[in-house]
Formats: sequence, C-alpha cells, structure tokens
Amino acid sequence: MGNDPRVIIDDNPMSTRQWIVVVLMTLLNALDGFDVLASAFAAPGISAEWGIPRDALGVVLSAELVGMGVGSLFLGNMADRLGRKTTLLSCLVVMTIGMFMAGWANSVAALIIWRLLTGLGIGGMLATTNAVTAECTSRAVRSLALAIYVIGYPLGAVIGGFAAQSWLLVDHDWRAVFLFGAVATAAMIPLTLLLVPETPAYFAARRPADALAKINRSLRTLRQPEIASLPPASVAADRPRASDVLAKPALRKVTVLLSLGYMFHTLTFYFILKWAVKIVADAGFTPPQAASVLTWANIGGMIGGTLFGFFLRRFDIKGPTIGASLLGALAMVWFGTGSDTLWGWRGLAFVSMFFLNAAIVGYYAAFARGFPAYARGTGTGIALGVGRAGAAGSPIIGGLLFAAFGDAELTAVAAVMAIGAVGGAVMLWLLPLADPDRDDAARTLEGVRS
Repeated sequence: MGNDPRVIIDDNPMSTRQWIVVVLMTLLNALDGFDVLASAFAAPGISAEWGIPRDALGVVLSAELVGMGVGSLFLGNMADRLGRKTTLLSCLVVMTIGMFMAGWANSVAALIIWRLLTGLGIGGMLATTNAVTAECTSRAVRSLALAIYVIGYPLGAVIGGFAAQSWLLVDHDWRAVFLFGAVATAAMIPLTLLLVPETPAYFAARRPADALAKINRSLRTLRQPEIASLPPASVAADRPRASDVLAKPALRKVTVLLSLGYMFHTLTFYFILKWAVKIVADAGFTPPQAASVLTWANIGGMIGGTLFGFFLRRFDIKGPTIGASLLGALAMVWFGTGSDTLWGWRGLAFVSMFFLNAAIVGYYAAFARGFPAYARGTGTGIALGVGRAGAAGSPIIGGLLFAAFGDAELTAVAAVMAIGAVGGAVMLWLLPLADPDRDDAARTLEGVRS
C-alpha cells in the first residue's frame, strides 16, 4: 500500500497546501450558493417588473435547479473521464456566461434559458468540487474538511444576501444581482487554474500515459511523499468503469438510496431557499428586508453545518444525519406558522436551515465515502443529479401548493414540503455505508500476496 497515492493521502498529516485546496473548493461552493440563490434574491423585482404570479414564478426559480440536475449527471462523468481540474474550469466558464446573460435578459423565456445554462455549470461544479475535497484530504480530517466545504454554500448565500439587501437591491435593480455573480465567478477562473492540482486519486484510477510522473507531480504539489512505482491495478478489473455505480449490485444500492434520499431532502431544503424572500415580501416587508431573512437562513445553515462537521468526527455518518433531517422537518413545520415581525421570520428561517443544512453535510460525507475514487465524480454526479430533481421540483411544487391552498395557507404548504426530509431520513436508514477505496486497496494487496 506504500505505493498507493490514495493511501498516502489517507494516512499522512495534512499539509498547508492541502488546506489551500479545501479553502478554494469551499469558495467555489460559495459561488454555487450565491449563483443558485440569485434568482431568489431577485424574485420580488422580477415579479414586479414582469407581473409573474407565484405558480409561474416557481418555474423561473427552478430553472437553474433543472440545469444543475443535468450538469451533475453529465459533467460529473466528465470529471471521471477528463479530470477534475478540466471540469472545474469548464464549469466556471459556463457559469460566468450564464450569470452575465441573465443580467441582460429582457423576457421570462430568456431568463429561464440563461438560468438553465448557469445551473448546468453549477451541477458539474458541485459533483467535481466534492470529489476534489475528498481526494485531497486525509482520512482523519475528511469529514471536517467536507463540512467546511459544504458550509461554503450558505456562506456564498450569506455574502450575497448582505450585498443584495444593503447595496445591490438598494442602489440598483434585480439585474445587478446576476451581474455581481458573473464577476465573482469569473474571478475564480485564474485562482483555480493556478492553485488546484489534478488529484493523485484520479491519475491512479485512470492510468493515463506517464501516470507515475503525473501522480508524483500532484503529490509534490500537495506536499506529500512521492511513490517509486505505480500501485497494482485493481483486482476487480484492469480498467474499472465509472458505470460500476449502476452495474455492481452493492454500488447500485448505495447510488439508488443516496440519490433518492438526497432528492427527498432537497424538496424540503430548497423550499425555504427559493420561497422565503417572496413569502416575507408578500407579508408586507420591503425586498431588502425580505432578502435579510434568507441571509439569516443561510447563517443558520452555515453554523449548523460547521457544528455538524465537528460532530461527525466523533460519530458515524448515518445516525446523526437522520436526526438532523427529522429535526429539519419539524423546523420546517414551525416555519409554516409564520411571524408578525421581521426578526421572528429571521429566527424561523435560521432554525430551519440550521438542521436542514447539517443533514446536507451528512449527505456529502456519505457521497465521499460511498463511492470509490475511479467513479466518485460519476457516483456523486448521479446522486446530485437525481437529487436536483427534488431541488428543481421544490419551487414548482411550492407554487402549485400555494395555488391549491391559497397564498395565505403557508402552514399547510410548509407541512407538506416537510415530508421530503422525512423521506430522506428513511432512505439513509436503509443505506449500507462502507469505505470502497480502503476495501479496494486491501483487496489489491491481498491479490498481490496471493
């Protein structure tokens, strides 16, 4: 195992260079958080300018989430075929174009098209950044690193929320939100190009020409010991296939349960993220005040995710994630009772996202541990892609429920939407969770010995 770069990364202390990669992946995830919620911050202005009712606005709010699902499915596989870094840079370019053009959209149809394109890039980015974080961190701190990475998502939304409520929506109109996101996204392209190496695990799994030299170059960049020779090929197959996540029964079960669990959970998770600003604005508060509720929701998500990451260092993934999901469902029902004050709305949103985002940290830790390195981008992409069906459906279902129950019936709508997190908890309860990279290395060593 001394020649296996995955085990070297697993067992050696983290270098400063590895933590720099974690920080950059967190910043990329923060971009995703802001880009996804840009339409939520802009929703009151869009609705006012174009006179869109709630059920139609739900389609606009879900556009980038549909794109995210497609991007996760297809660009996650790109990360396994062409490399993590190539995929990251491609996704950043796509996101920059989509955000910039959304800021110049002159119709609902044009806005939906550019939000779909933005979502395509975000979906591929999410699958790839999760894989890079997992593959550049040691086993001892991986859950913590993934928790730091996951809180980048609400961090981006918090930064965007403060910018929206104190500047963008005060001095400009809703279009400025998208243009601000385009500039921030473009700024990450040179940083990624210069500071993010291709992962040793990717080279070890794909075995390109000059694989040994490429693995050692990546290990040197990460300040880890080099290897003298390539590790033996997997005993399962000389060239393992990313499609194994669906072809192999054990991996297929993990893929299906994680995908469905994440899909159910995001039905609940994205209801607040996509509808809170519009709900609070319709309750009589100004758009900047309503945007502040979403900011506090994401502050709650950031704190909950951080604390949950430390919690996972002492406990396994499944039980705590199930508990966080169920508490998130209860908090969602509480959010549905509403408030007469702005701080009351902020508190309800804070508590809801505290638990719901803690569960998201658990899911991402499960993605990293549930799939082997050679198919991690594909497996994570499938889980995220299917999960985005729940995310994309959440604003639409919310809009339809408001149309069915009436705009004033927030309690009933929130109670129905909370069912998703409960369904996700059931899928996690059924999930078998092992460590495929470790198991594969052990099987390889055993095959060499025999």
